[in-house]
Amino acid sequence: MVILKKIRASTLMETLVATVLIVVVFMISSMILNNLFSNTIKNNTRTIDTHLNELEYLYINEQLEIPYQDDFNNWEVSITEYKENQSNKIEFEAINRTINKTVTKTIGEKQ
Repeated sequence: MVILKKIRASTLMETLVATVLIVVVFMISSMILNNLFSNTIKNNTRTIDTHLNELEYLYINEQLEIPYQDDFNNWEVSITEYKENQSNKIEFEAINRTINKTVTKTIGEKQ
């Protein structure tokens, strides 16, 4: 007959404690990753920046009348003209009320 060697093993309590620790570490890391991804999505302003650049292009090529107001994907876009230090300035402003974010772009008078 074959004699089996005795293998040293962990107890049930040690296994449960290790499992709980692993689960806690995975829960904390998943919560951190979820927070990072949601903040990245909330702070992403690429689409409104692109839209403001398009409106600036239309203004420079005289295809847009000032004052201008529009709604674009939950953003309230407004373009106004004001005078500052003997020169006219054009302000492009987009406000998102749901995430309390404002994107502003100012250019000088077109040539």
